[in-house]
Amino acid sequence: MPLAEQLRPQTPDDVIGQQHLLGPGKPLRLAFASGQPHSMILWGPPGVGKTTLARMMATQFQCEFIALSAV
Repeated sequence: MPLAEQLRPQTPDDVIGQQHLLGPGKPLRLAFASGQPHSMILWGPPGVGKTTLARMMATQFQCEFIALSAV
């Protein structure tokens, strides 16, 4: 398994940064705590954590994760 995959955050507590979304009382932290995901579009340049967040949400909400790539 690649090192990047081994070090990928598994829970919201593992994420460094993004306090405006994952900090105490913030939208995604509340979604994880309540078990009720929000609908959202993840957009941004490569390497900012979109796939990591999607995988984390799929795991936490017990959903199947299917990776698609436009590359």
